[in-house]
Amino acid sequence: MKRLVGISALLAGAVLLAGCGGNKTSKGNAGAASDYQYGADVPFHSDTPVTYSISFSDASWYPMVDTWKTEGVFKKIEEITNVHLDITSYDSGDYNQKVNLAINSGAPTYIIPKIYSEDQYVAGGGIVAVSDYTQYMPNFTAFVEKYSMQPDLDTIRQSDGKFYRLPGMHQAALQDYTIMVRDDIFSAAGYDIRELEKDWTWEKLHDVLVGVKKYMVAQGMCKESDYIWSDLWCGESGKGQGGNLLKLMGSSYNVLSGWAIEGSNGGIKYDWNKGEFYSSSISDDFKKFITVANSFVKDGLLDPETFTQTDEVAHNKFYNGKTVIMSTNRAQMSTDLAGLEKILGKGNCSAYVTAYPSGTTKDLAETSRLECGVMISNKAREELGEDGFIKMMRFVDWLFYAKDAYSLIKWGPEGTTWHWVDVGGKQVKQLLPGFKCGGLGISGADDDVDIRLQWGYAGGNYFYGHSTAESTDNFTPEVQDLYARYGKYKTVAKVDPKAKPTEDQREQLTLWAVPLIDNINAWTLNFVTGRKDINKDWNEYISSCKNLNIDKIVEMTNKIYKEQK
Repeated sequence: MKRLVGISALLAGAVLLAGCGGNKTSKGNAGAASDYQYGADVPFHSDTPVTYSISFSDASWYPMVDTWKTEGVFKKIEEITNVHLDITSYDSGDYNQKVNLAINSGAPTYIIPKIYSEDQYVAGGGIVAVSDYTQYMPNFTAFVEKYSMQPDLDTIRQSDGKFYRLPGMHQAALQDYTIMVRDDIFSAAGYDIRELEKDWTWEKLHDVLVGVKKYMVAQGMCKESDYIWSDLWCGESGKGQGGNLLKLMGSSYNVLSGWAIEGSNGGIKYDWNKGEFYSSSISDDFKKFITVANSFVKDGLLDPETFTQTDEVAHNKFYNGKTVIMSTNRAQMSTDLAGLEKILGKGNCSAYVTAYPSGTTKDLAETSRLECGVMISNKAREELGEDGFIKMMRFVDWLFYAKDAYSLIKWGPEGTTWHWVDVGGKQVKQLLPGFKCGGLGISGADDDVDIRLQWGYAGGNYFYGHSTAESTDNFTPEVQDLYARYGKYKTVAKVDPKAKPTEDQREQLTLWAVPLIDNINAWTLNFVTGRKDINKDWNEYISSCKNLNIDKIVEMTNKIYKEQK
């Protein structure tokens, strides 16, 4: 295990690829003169107007409005590139299902962002092997070379040696989600959260919460029948899987659960000691994980409605002081702090963002330097032709991998929404007066304009990855402090290798995995919420997984991996 590296300083200097001639006219694949400019760190611009269709995952907590198109992020993209984005918007809650339906019906958009797993689409031929076109993507290629990303990209290659998703790429893995607690109440109950987080476990958190609740009941702050933890990102936005909380907790026990089980073929992980794959979902670690998770519900600490409620409900309970612990992430932290102060009053409460507990391992949940990314539909290649398609890939390269595009999409236009300021001799980005941004974790006054709500900047669709300096350029001192503590108290696990099935093998694995994962998720939530007894019903659970071919999935995965070595 290697210790988590600290946040790196910005590495200066741009890498230009040979043959990418700045603002000079470039040549297309067939040798015909192109009507656009491109290059590493050179803004893409088409001499003639062009339209590309693109999918959009519309989040209910910051829904797209007309001003995004008329004066915001999409308008600015068009002003710079002369590319009009024809947007097909889907609710974020069923984005994957709608994308899947569009691809299967032969009517996808050209550009499909916010995709976490492309495996199910490869066999059908509906998406392009994007690795065939990265030679035309100077910003992508420069980042791969600069930060030695090839081993990471190898983890998403298919059995044909190609990859079908352009992933967000990070210089270093960054843990995003963790938990926030009301440290004023913890302290009053006799618990120093800053000392506890140094080496605490989920079992220790359980015991602490028992003590905190006992104090709150004694002080008349809640009743014995009340829950003091009601979490978000687990119910409606948790996709029926337990979402973020079960991902964090499961990873602490070397188990894929919650959000993490999606696309895993049934919790499949790699045992580095044995040199083989196994299912974490029927392991002894899984039993430990669900036993601990259930203890929070069983002992009246964690509200079982966590796994069915909306995020708004969870937020309101925390902001109103009814609960004292809740998940958060770096974009949400300042909003959560502001929400507390707005309702309870400034000076009447304080919260602290912790390094979340460990289980049987201190590893962080995030291990990969890759994250969600972009698929390109085969429809785009068919309708645009080879030269037109390469031109679009140049635009995609700029939109998702160029530094200036990243800054625009994340912060808005320089001088309009933000400017450079000197802080301790270092130039940093700062929003101009009158602006705030929930997506950047930067709060402000009630009448300040939120640049995400108003214009669509700092949304989750089009900016991810990049260098550590770029991806952390909005971090508040509180967030920077959290990452420093991660470096002290947590570790980073090795990234599991990947078995690369053929199309037929993938189809078979998917046929087995879909009902199996549904079964695992249902049983997991039943165990956690106490509807099933972990000891009495454990063997029935194992049998249900075996009846749904979990052993065959493990056997085939190991066979595929051994054959490809």
